[in-house]
Amino acid sequence: MKLLFVASLTLLTLSYLDQVDSSAYDKIVYHSRIRAKKQGPNMCALQQVMGTKKKYFSTCRNWYKGTICGKKAVVLYECCPGYMELEGMRGCPAASPIDNVYGTLGLLKADITKRYSDISKIKEEIDGSGTYTMFAPTDDAWDQLDGTARKALEGNVNNELYNALHYHMVNKRLLTKDLKNDLKLESMHNNQGLHINHYSNGIVTVNCARIIHANQVATNGVVHLIDRVISAVGSTIKEVINSNEELGSLSVCIILYSLSLNSLFEGHSSIYCERNTVYYSCHVKNLVCSINSFLKYHLLNSMQCSEAIMSGSVYETLEGSNIEIGCDGDSLTVNGIKMVLKKDIVTSNGVIHLIDQVLMPDSAKQVTELVGGSQSTFGDMVSELGLSAAMGAGTQYTLLAPLNGVFTEEVMSMDQRLLKIILENHILKLKVTLSELYNGQLLETLGGNFLRVFIYRTAVCIENACMVRGSKEGSNGALHLLTSLIKMPKTTMYELLEADGRFTVFLSLMESAGLTELLKQEGAYTVFAPTDDAFDGLTEEDMTLLTNDVNALRTILLYHFSKGVFLNGGLEGGVTNMIKTIQGNNLQVLSVNNSIQVNSVNVPSTDLMASNGVVHVVKTLLYPGDLPVGREELLLLLRRLIKYIQIKVQRIQRTQLKERVNSQKSQATKSPGHCSLLNSSLILSTVPEVKVIETDPSLIKVTRVIERQPTVTKVTIEGEPKFTKVTRVIENFPFCLTATKLHVLLQKRSPSSNLQSYWPTLSN
Repeated sequence: MKLLFVASLTLLTLSYLDQVDSSAYDKIVYHSRIRAKKQGPNMCALQQVMGTKKKYFSTCRNWYKGTICGKKAVVLYECCPGYMELEGMRGCPAASPIDNVYGTLGLLKADITKRYSDISKIKEEIDGSGTYTMFAPTDDAWDQLDGTARKALEGNVNNELYNALHYHMVNKRLLTKDLKNDLKLESMHNNQGLHINHYSNGIVTVNCARIIHANQVATNGVVHLIDRVISAVGSTIKEVINSNEELGSLSVCIILYSLSLNSLFEGHSSIYCERNTVYYSCHVKNLVCSINSFLKYHLLNSMQCSEAIMSGSVYETLEGSNIEIGCDGDSLTVNGIKMVLKKDIVTSNGVIHLIDQVLMPDSAKQVTELVGGSQSTFGDMVSELGLSAAMGAGTQYTLLAPLNGVFTEEVMSMDQRLLKIILENHILKLKVTLSELYNGQLLETLGGNFLRVFIYRTAVCIENACMVRGSKEGSNGALHLLTSLIKMPKTTMYELLEADGRFTVFLSLMESAGLTELLKQEGAYTVFAPTDDAFDGLTEEDMTLLTNDVNALRTILLYHFSKGVFLNGGLEGGVTNMIKTIQGNNLQVLSVNNSIQVNSVNVPSTDLMASNGVVHVVKTLLYPGDLPVGREELLLLLRRLIKYIQIKVQRIQRTQLKERVNSQKSQATKSPGHCSLLNSSLILSTVPEVKVIETDPSLIKVTRVIERQPTVTKVTIEGEPKFTKVTRVIENFPFCLTATKLHVLLQKRSPSSNLQSYWPTLSN
């Protein structure tokens, strides 16, 4: 048992170490094993591009899409590297026989490389002692080699062919886990460099030749099959540009502008170079562009070989902007366009891809040139209405460009003068990038107006219009994309609601609560305004009940207000947005498919913009679900008006009440003049003893003397028992209140009562 435990521990440890040392290539092969497990042991699933011989251990992305470089790929099942089939058995149950490097070439069917090793005397090395890594071209790779170059090799086997094969060799054993990205190896040919790139998609290249079958271990090394013949490189990117006639204008431009090629092209880089004609046309057309930015936009700070690109990926250029490098069959694409004429010109410090179109970075463009296809209507109208001319040279601007769908037939049929005024408010008098915007910022437009900026967790909005992805920065300005036309507010929230005509009851209640000024004053507020429909069936008596208790009314109304402007487009979609109200409780706002709900109530109309905030329309009164109501009459009224929640009844727990009484009695004992302000919802059950407090004549000290035991009453509403009402008896409970409030309490006890009838000596 102990031996079994030790053996198991050893296997687990080795497995763990193997995972730690595994590379991206090894992980891709491992997943290929999983995909082929139903085919038998040691089988791997590969994808082969239809119509070609190219096969890949592919990523999940390519596997599930069923394509590589946009071309359909079929699934093949083969033995994983290092294993072989046995007749009559499923899968690949046998490990490949281990031989020296020379013998392994035959095992891998690299027959031409093996034959060339014979005739060039390389066999004497790889058939004997030592340790080597050989990057062996397949037979197809030799057949693809230029005929003239191949004849030159075969015509001088002792020198040219010998050196060429030595350049494919390193005198140490290197598995794929050892072939790190950006690794530079010294070959056996004059120690000339080999560039290794190990990409995250599992592709491993040597001088941009892809390893298609790796890690075939030999007794004296390891063999990796590659898909092309590689040749020695000694020239840098700078030297290649200077010596290549097609790239001559690029070299001239760099010299004219005194840019350092060494600083641009240090390390492993990828550069996309244009042919002369295209480059000159750009140079003449846009003299004001930054040549430094222009050149850096063609340069990546990593070596991207064409064989490593299986689908579109975004890369950051040295200029700072992104470009997308993809593929379409055997062709490379840049920003989705086939433009690569010649790929994988390998140099000692990178790789060059020759393209037939200029790559113009946004930073070298005028702001009007940043307008894309999705905003073309805006761009056309800016030109037609003469606004382009207003954006003079040497001045910076920001375009707030609505998407094409915003320009409906109704918008396009507007009077041209009105349309020009609207579009002037979409052009700012300064350059403002996305990172420079902040909440509450005011931006001056070409029309002389000021726009407000609202910043949210997942959105940025300017007035009623929110931005979408796609902001750009040009040489003299910036461009931001909007989901709608900007509407400049001209009225306050009060004026907006009054002119609308649907909010007469709400405005009347605001006036009764003394809150009308909140709708008129400067600031930034959000209000969920209930229409008159929310108060259907309300009688004059009901209105009196609502307005008599000003504190309760203010609590209800302030629950509809929030500090800050919360637009529909600024809410995070699919989640509940918690918005704190001025009353103190939160509103729960859910945004789904461009419509919103507040506390589960639909909001039929949103984003009515005002100079001091935004109005959202609701058709019911809102009330915080966790705030109880103490007055029975108000509770009944609110339950008639508010159907979406069950309003809670205010109850004081017996223990809480006892603690409060003891505390009050203790404080009263310590200080005879001390008393607590009375909660206006309590009801006097007996005639209390009163006196005016000398230190504050506006208050009256009341000692409430209760002589009975508690009474219990069952309360029913609409014929159904709802709760139990308990009248608690407390002795010697002092409290303070104003004469007015005391009068109200006495009125509750007996409508005909007044202060003078109880205490004739008490001053009014």
